[in-house]
Amino acid sequence: MEHVRDLRLLPKAHLHLHFTGSMRPATLLELAAKYGVHLPEALTGGEPPQLRATDERGWFRFQRLYDIARSCLRAPEDIRRLVREAAEEDVRDGSGWLEIQVDPTSYAPRLGGLIPALEIILDAVDTASRETGLGIRVLVAANRMKHPLDARTLARLAVRYADRGVVGFGLSNDERRGMARDFDRAFAIAREGGLLAAPHGGELTGPASVRDCLDDLKASRIGHGVRSVEDPRLLRRLAERGVTCEVCPASNVALGVYEQHGHVPLRTLFEAGVPMALGADDPLLFGARLADQYEIARTHHGFTDGELAELARQSVRGSVAPEDVKRKLLDGIDDWLAMPPAGG
Repeated sequence: MEHVRDLRLLPKAHLHLHFTGSMRPATLLELAAKYGVHLPEALTGGEPPQLRATDERGWFRFQRLYDIARSCLRAPEDIRRLVREAAEEDVRDGSGWLEIQVDPTSYAPRLGGLIPALEIILDAVDTASRETGLGIRVLVAANRMKHPLDARTLARLAVRYADRGVVGFGLSNDERRGMARDFDRAFAIAREGGLLAAPHGGELTGPASVRDCLDDLKASRIGHGVRSVEDPRLLRRLAERGVTCEVCPASNVALGVYEQHGHVPLRTLFEAGVPMALGADDPLLFGARLADQYEIARTHHGFTDGELAELARQSVRGSVAPEDVKRKLLDGIDDWLAMPPAGG
């Protein structure tokens, strides 16, 4: 019988996870009580909040909930706890490599400034990696809603810490605001410093957003990228160049990019030969972690265990993990596939 191997035992890499959004709901409740932060019912109800970000008002609500959650991270010990727990969740879901995305300017006011904030985050990553055995690296992300000069500052900072665990540079927030080309210099700084370029694109807007990331920012990976299916020529380009799309099925539905899980174009991307790395995005708000994304592919898109194993391989190949780590994970994927199905 097919489709019964435990997806939490499938080795994989996690390439699309946002910092605050990785928090456990119980941790948010504890930190809010610790600091006297009033949480809206959407963050205390025990279920993921009802979100729809396909219009400006919906995106504002999503960002407001995210900002409230972030305001509960105020001390180095909070940062250490968040990273350790995110690592524990990833290990439980079969991840052997995590690239977590963070904009340190969001935490700088409470952590003593931009440089101290990034150093606290990187120290927490180093500690969590040692304690859990999970390989963890950081992508520093600029905010599309802020001035491009701020992005250049972040890019220079990211390059400065490339030997401390920063491996990439991203661009997040509402892609309907600001032009990708406005951030081209920041991405050039990052690339010249040896960092991976991995901006968000093709989520809230169409394939033009992905093309802009490729043409203006020279992206090696695309955060989301699902709307590229609307342009067959772009699909071929992604496939031919081997550009990995960090696809987050649960968040695509939660934010209203697609109405149902079955509408997320996983099968179209897969059959077009576009590499994918399934990611959880913001499990705090979407209620689904890494293994859940693979379960969505299995349940709603009919992916066989062989195809799920290939998705896991694509996530590993799309990572910046050292070659020995990649080899170990790829061997583990082969071992998983060689296991007899439960009850088989």
